[in-house]
Amino acid sequence: MSLIKAPLPARFALLLAALCYSSPGVCLPTDSQQPIYIDSDTASYDEKAGISIYSGKVVYTQGSLVVHSDVMTFYITNGEIVKIVVTGKPVTFKQTPGEGKEDINGHSLIGEYYPPTAKLMFIKEAVVWQGGNKSSSDLIVYDTKNSVIKAGDTATSSKRVHTIFQPKAKK
Repeated sequence: MSLIKAPLPARFALLLAALCYSSPGVCLPTDSQQPIYIDSDTASYDEKAGISIYSGKVVYTQGSLVVHSDVMTFYITNGEIVKIVVTGKPVTFKQTPGEGKEDINGHSLIGEYYPPTAKLMFIKEAVVWQGGNKSSSDLIVYDTKNSVIKAGDTATSSKRVHTIFQPKAKK
């Protein structure tokens, strides 16, 4: 692996912008038009393997989306990001889903995003909340294309899903 040179972050910024375009229901409409910033202690890119790794207090910011992790790894095939894996103790994220709406927050030990299918996975000690509503499980999967959230793992009965719904305030 070689250290990323100046032109590569710009190249990846264009690819990363596709993430918000592929999942407009998750972002503010203007998020995908914002520049992408990745700050980390180290960065490497192996063009032959198609892997880009950022490590050490990684902060990814694009518009209202902010992700903090220990390591962020991009898997690239034919110039397209096919998978992003983030790990941390924990990985945290925050995003504003729309004007005037409460931020969506979450954390887990592992996060995976698959741009081709627009699937976002929170794995191990996963918690996602918006306002007073909260879900926690060892696995939370969000299909951003179809706005479908699934939590829990049917392969084991020992893992439970915990959900809290707050009543809406009466006007």
